[in-house]
Order: sequence, then structure tokens, then C-alpha cells
Amino acid sequence: MLIRTLPASPATLAVPLLLLSSAATASLPHLPARRKPLSFPSTARSASLHASPMNWLSKLGLGAATRAADAASAAVAQGPDDDVPAPGQQFAQFGAGCFWGVELAYQRVPGVTKTEVGYSQGVLDKPTYNDVCSGTTGHNEVVRVQFDPKECSYETLLDVFWERHDPTTLNRQGGDVGTQYRSGIYYYTPEQEKAARESLERHQAKLNRKIVTEILPAKKFYRAEEYHQQYLAKGGRFGFGQSAEKGCNDPIRCYG
Repeated sequence: MLIRTLPASPATLAVPLLLLSSAATASLPHLPARRKPLSFPSTARSASLHASPMNWLSKLGLGAATRAADAASAAVAQGPDDDVPAPGQQFAQFGAGCFWGVELAYQRVPGVTKTEVGYSQGVLDKPTYNDVCSGTTGHNEVVRVQFDPKECSYETLLDVFWERHDPTTLNRQGGDVGTQYRSGIYYYTPEQEKAARESLERHQAKLNRKIVTEILPAKKFYRAEEYHQQYLAKGGRFGFGQSAEKGCNDPIRCYG
């Protein structure tokens, strides 16, 4: 292992750069899963992510550990989603990789009246984005969809789910790797569960690879930080907003 130190500057402290051979890296502990780029709109929350050197160290597995979950925390996080949709509306919940692009896909569906991105299916109460990115909390990045069943069927939402991602890759969508990017359908009613399982069977018949989508009861939903909400419609990392108009079929740029 070779260690080289950068000279100190007025703005930074010296930081050791580790140049590792393949033999050395084989003995290191597993590094945390890849995160999405930390390029968010200018908000107080996003500014703090850019400013903290420890954030970059934690991405390398060298920073402070995330909060640990205890039995009480897990009991809350594993409880049902007890939020209530608007009158005459229903909830649906999906995990299909990075929640930015998945949310925009559902924003465009006629009959969908509200979308929120967040974290669910984990064991830590009130998780943050950093907690989820650590890969230790069990949470998935999900989109909670509120829809009017008179205008949009649950089956339509399932069709969007299958079209939006590759359900045969375990804990991965493209370059995003980690358990928080797993494929999942989280149902609120027995009718939704039945429809989800039948839809999976129909979709599996079209593929030559095994679908790894999990189908589980919807658990407590933790709304993600505000800069994540409607991220692509608001401009994404490059400031060019993508249309959320109903029926729009423009290609979705996952990071903006």
C-alpha cells in the first residue's frame, strides 16, 4: 500500500490518498453502496451536504457510523403506513431504483393526484438520506403514489412500474447499486397484493430472466428530504426541468 499526502492549503487540510493494489483492496471491508450525485438545488439542506468533509469520507467507509437501530426503532419503522390518503383516493407504493425518475414517471399518469419520494421497509426510525445510503438500515427508496381509482386503475400503476425499470437485477438499477435500489411493490390492501402477484406472473412470462421484485405489505413511509421531492420536474442537477404534464411521454433523464 502506498500513501501519499497532498500539501495543505488555506482552504483544506492535508488528506491522505490511498493507492491500493488489488491484493490490498481484497482485504478491505465492503464499501457502502454507490450514491446518486450530490448535486441538488441550492437549499440549506443540500448546502450542508456539500460543505461537510465527513460526508465524502463516509462515502468511502471512513466516516462516522450512521445511527444504529434498536428494537424500539425497528418496531416503529416496521409498522404499517398509517398515513391516510385524501377522501376518495388510494395509496400505492413502489421501489424501482433511484426514486427521482420513478416519481416523474408517476407524476405524468392521469389520475395520479400526488406523489412523494421517501424511505420504507427498513429498521431505523426517521432515517436520513445518509442513513439509507449507508446500506445498513434496510430501507428502500420508494415513491408513494396517491391516485383516484375512478380515473386510474392500480393495474395502470403496475404497468408503469414494470416499464420503468429492470426487475431482474438484484439491488441494482444501472449504475445505482445498493439495497436501497431494489425492486419492490408494497401493497396497502389484499386486492393490491393479488393484482401485484398476478401482474408479476404475467410479466415473468415475457422474460427469460427471473424477476427479483419483492411484494410486501406497505410499511411506515418516511418522506425524504425536501430537495428530493419532484426533483426532476424542478430542474434536477442541471437546472433543466422535465415535464410532469399528464400523458407526457418524453424520455426521462434520471439525474436531470
